[in-house]
Amino acid sequence: MRTVALVYVALVAATPPTRAQSFGVGQPGRRPLLPRAREIALARSAAPPAVSDSATIYVLGDRDYEVAVRGSNGNACYVSRDWIESLEPHCFDPEGARTVLPLAMHRVALLHQGHTLAEADREIADGLASGRFILPRRPVMSYMMSAEQRLVGDDGKAVGRWRPHLMLYVPYITAAELGLGTTPDLKAAMVVDGEKPLANVMIIVRDFAQPADTAN
Repeated sequence: MRTVALVYVALVAATPPTRAQSFGVGQPGRRPLLPRAREIALARSAAPPAVSDSATIYVLGDRDYEVAVRGSNGNACYVSRDWIESLEPHCFDPEGARTVLPLAMHRVALLHQGHTLAEADREIADGLASGRFILPRRPVMSYMMSAEQRLVGDDGKAVGRWRPHLMLYVPYITAAELGLGTTPDLKAAMVVDGEKPLANVMIIVRDFAQPADTAN
């Protein structure tokens, strides 16, 4: 396992510059703020209680995310808001909480403040180049299993709560490296944002983490 970890670190260290990279979809504009208790519950609903009950919880404020609950297990959860009307409860393992989450929250905060998508991507790329943000040193497990999620597709169209899924972040991974075809298949894993810093392997799971009324 140590050899695998060292190879992974070497691959991340050798990845191409991120200045011209896109970090995913998004929409500039102020997000409607949620009641604090509801947002905390929504964030926790992203993962099974074994993951989220003792996690640190972040909520969106006037300009940025802030800690609402200080956890003890190293995991962290928040409600991502890539689109103005989307609600994307999401929990990360400790490595993801240290690396992917700060980057993702800051990107949403910039869009929330009215920055364009290009401006947000440029600031994140500059942050990676300067060391303000870092990519994970091992694959990161994240959870999007909330029955309360309101997702928006890459085309900007609402898709509702869609399906519960796990996301394994592996920077710059491609479908070809996993032996996957060019056509996404929900019966298999799918690579999202392949060849990008926040590339991840999406795996559909059978059940939502908690009942649909958990966050109400």
